[in-house]
Amino acid sequence: MTGVAASRGRIDKRQAILDAAFAVFARQGYEGACVQRIATEAGVAKPTVYNHLTDKENLFRHTVLAAADAVMADNLAVVDRMRAPGTDLRAALEDTAYRLLQVSGGERARALRRLTYAQVAGFPDLTETVQDRTGSRLTEALADRLARLSLAGRLRPCDPSVAAEQLLALLTAPMESRTKLGTRKVPAAETRAVARSAIDTFLRAYGPEPDA
Repeated sequence: MTGVAASRGRIDKRQAILDAAFAVFARQGYEGACVQRIATEAGVAKPTVYNHLTDKENLFRHTVLAAADAVMADNLAVVDRMRAPGTDLRAALEDTAYRLLQVSGGERARALRRLTYAQVAGFPDLTETVQDRTGSRLTEALADRLARLSLAGRLRPCDPSVAAEQLLALLTAPMESRTKLGTRKVPAAETRAVARSAIDTFLRAYGPEPDA
């Protein structure tokens, strides 16, 4: 096996371990999960898990952070669609809002929230790191898109960071209630209604002036 192939194989094996660990931690929680079960689901020997991630605590940290990065990548892909919103800005914003809610309501994001909240006492720094990798970076990316729309005259002049923060609040606050803090799956039609309502409120505040 060449050096490149060996490196690729090691990366793939590590990813398989992280994927299996997330599934096990999501089902059984940190205390209930065991490394042997994770190794079995990953299709590797138990010592291989330790070779890659040293111990259960380190495995949990890397698993949670990998999941946070995956959720963030999904969110960034959604926001990136706003680079070319087309002529119907309301429709583009509603589509973006709906897709962001789909990511937030997806199984990975919901499991990530449950794991992070459940272990806040044992891993207090992890909650802050996850929030920074998900919420903070999403706000920054969305603010960049809103700033460009404002400069183009498609939104009124504003502080884009505040506008992004408020738009996300219009989306997440209703969904926290409707999902019963992540324990209920919200139907697509209901999710679309939340997205439409959020954008309606947002455009009342940030839409262009009538004579723009």
